[in-house]
Amino acid sequence: MLCAILFAIGLVGVMARRNVLFMLMSLEIMMNSTALAFVIGGNIWGSPDGQVMFIFVLTLAAAEAAIGLAILLQFYHRFRNLDVNQASRLKG
Repeated sequence: MLCAILFAIGLVGVMARRNVLFMLMSLEIMMNSTALAFVIGGNIWGSPDGQVMFIFVLTLAAAEAAIGLAILLQFYHRFRNLDVNQASRLKG
Protein backbone atom coordinates (compact mmCIF):
# COMPACT_ATOMS: atom_id res chain seq x y z
CA MET A 1 0.00 0.00 0.00
CA LEU A 2 2.83 2.40 0.86
CA CYS A 3 4.51 1.55 -2.44
CA ALA A 4 1.38 2.43 -4.38
CA ILE A 5 1.02 5.74 -2.54
CA LEU A 6 4.65 6.66 -3.19
CA PHE A 7 4.36 5.65 -6.83
CA ALA A 8 1.21 7.75 -7.22
CA ILE A 9 2.93 10.76 -5.64
CA GLY A 10 5.84 10.36 -8.04
CA LEU A 11 3.54 9.94 -11.03
CA VAL A 12 1.60 13.07 -10.14
CA GLY A 13 4.89 14.91 -9.74
CA VAL A 14 6.09 13.87 -13.18
CA MET A 15 2.82 14.74 -14.87
CA ALA A 16 2.00 17.97 -13.05
CA ARG A 17 5.33 19.73 -12.64
CA ARG A 18 7.02 21.79 -15.34
CA ASN A 19 10.40 21.97 -13.61
CA VAL A 20 12.93 19.38 -14.78
CA LEU A 21 14.49 19.07 -11.33
CA PHE A 22 11.16 18.21 -9.71
CA MET A 23 10.46 15.74 -12.50
CA LEU A 24 13.78 13.99 -11.76
CA MET A 25 12.96 13.89 -8.06
CA SER A 26 9.54 12.45 -8.84
CA LEU A 27 11.15 9.77 -10.98
CA GLU A 28 13.41 8.89 -8.05
CA ILE A 29 10.36 8.55 -5.81
CA MET A 30 8.74 6.25 -8.37
CA MET A 31 11.87 4.11 -8.69
CA ASN A 32 12.29 3.84 -4.92
CA SER A 33 8.65 2.83 -4.49
CA THR A 34 9.16 0.11 -7.09
CA ALA A 35 12.29 -1.08 -5.30
CA LEU A 36 10.38 -1.16 -2.03
CA ALA A 37 7.67 -3.25 -3.69
CA PHE A 38 10.34 -5.73 -4.87
CA VAL A 39 11.77 -6.04 -1.38
CA ILE A 40 8.35 -6.51 0.18
CA GLY A 41 7.39 -9.08 -2.45
CA GLY A 42 10.63 -10.96 -1.94
CA ASN A 43 10.06 -10.97 1.79
CA ILE A 44 6.51 -12.25 1.45
CA TRP A 45 7.51 -15.09 -0.87
CA GLY A 46 10.69 -15.86 1.08
CA SER A 47 12.92 -15.32 -1.91
CA PRO A 48 16.05 -13.17 -2.19
CA ASP A 49 15.05 -12.14 -5.72
CA GLY A 50 13.46 -8.97 -4.39
CA GLN A 51 16.71 -7.86 -2.84
CA VAL A 52 18.58 -8.57 -6.06
CA MET A 53 16.04 -6.50 -7.97
CA PHE A 54 16.47 -3.76 -5.37
CA ILE A 55 20.18 -3.61 -6.18
CA PHE A 56 19.37 -3.39 -9.89
CA VAL A 57 16.90 -0.59 -9.23
CA LEU A 58 19.49 1.27 -7.14
CA THR A 59 21.99 0.95 -9.98
CA LEU A 60 19.44 2.20 -12.48
CA ALA A 61 18.53 5.10 -10.18
CA ALA A 62 22.17 6.12 -9.85
CA ALA A 63 22.63 6.07 -13.62
CA GLU A 64 19.39 7.99 -14.11
CA ALA A 65 20.46 10.61 -11.58
CA ALA A 66 23.88 11.07 -13.17
CA ILE A 67 22.55 11.40 -16.70
CA GLY A 68 19.55 13.44 -15.64
CA LEU A 69 21.62 15.92 -13.67
CA ALA A 70 24.06 16.29 -16.58
CA ILE A 71 21.16 17.05 -18.92
CA LEU A 72 19.69 19.40 -16.32
CA LEU A 73 22.93 21.34 -16.05
CA GLN A 74 23.20 21.72 -19.82
CA PHE A 75 19.54 22.70 -20.00
CA TYR A 76 20.01 25.38 -17.34
CA HIS A 77 23.20 26.59 -18.97
CA ARG A 78 21.38 27.12 -22.26
CA PHE A 79 18.00 28.49 -21.12
CA ARG A 80 18.71 29.91 -17.63
CA ASN A 81 15.61 28.17 -16.26
CA LEU A 82 14.33 24.62 -15.85
CA ASP A 83 10.97 24.88 -17.61
CA VAL A 84 10.38 21.69 -19.54
CA ASN A 85 8.29 23.51 -22.16
CA GLN A 86 11.45 25.06 -23.52
CA ALA A 87 12.88 21.61 -24.26
CA SER A 88 11.04 21.70 -27.58
CA ARG A 89 13.52 24.36 -28.66
CA LEU A 90 16.41 21.95 -28.31
CA LYS A 91 17.78 20.71 -31.59
CA GLY A 92 20.36 18.08 -32.24
